[in-house]
Amino acid sequence: MFENFDTQTVDVGEVVLHARHGGSGPPILLLHGYPETHLAWGPIADALAADFTVVVPDLRGYGASGKAATVDDHSTYGKRAMAIDAVRLMRHFGFDRFDVAGHDRGARVGYRLALDSPDAVRRLTVLDIVPTGEVWARADDRFALGYWHWSVLAQPNPFPETIIKHDPDWFFVDAQFGGALKTFEAFPAYARHLRDPAVVHAICEDYRAAAGVDRRADDEDRAAGRRIACPVQVLWAAGGAVDTWYHPLEIWRDWADDVTGGPIDGGHFLPEQATEATLAALSAFHASAFNRQ
Repeated sequence: MFENFDTQTVDVGEVVLHARHGGSGPPILLLHGYPETHLAWGPIADALAADFTVVVPDLRGYGASGKAATVDDHSTYGKRAMAIDAVRLMRHFGFDRFDVAGHDRGARVGYRLALDSPDAVRRLTVLDIVPTGEVWARADDRFALGYWHWSVLAQPNPFPETIIKHDPDWFFVDAQFGGALKTFEAFPAYARHLRDPAVVHAICEDYRAAAGVDRRADDEDRAAGRRIACPVQVLWAAGGAVDTWYHPLEIWRDWADDVTGGPIDGGHFLPEQATEATLAALSAFHASAFNRQ
């Protein structure tokens, strides 16, 4: 994975980000989800780099990126802070305007980035999510039982940290995803990072932020009538939670004017479980934004 990519540690202000950078052509930023790192994009990044300049970081708190100081409202792990990281990272590589594709937590950073910095985002792909505010507003028994980690990880420190430290592999890999991560090429790296107490705490802070500042930011945008200005591609796992609990395109059309997409056969971890279909969808959508000779 990541052949001909350079690896850098980039200071973006509050933290440093571990990132890879490669390819040529129009810029696209790839943002990973929970509980992974930038390596989640490994099966796709090399192919995208044939047509795009690809930037792939670990989100703050995850993997080898810096761990922000903890504050009372958890905003240092909110998606607004992570979106600012993304803008600064891309400016470091010389890009003021770029495309974004995000999976899971990375998708939440992506749409927050599109809302907060509309001049920066040319096109946005969100993989297997609906907006955070919508998740909490629509929470029901299916959510409580199926996505129980949202509530557990959002509990005050040290409750989830104490539970996790006894067996991180079981909590992050077996209890939630039925061992699916063990089948991925990057699993040894994921497991190593997830055994780091600093990463565990950062992940909990991410979910605490989602239940607080992230949800409030979404609600404030909806109340003010702010919408995502760029074209949005919505992809989700066929038969998964997003597919069965929600009507994804309908929800996203309340947030943006130009929304397309659909389900992909595979699993929640689309870049790793449905690589070819995900790559094809991303390539077609993002290539259409550029005038190629």
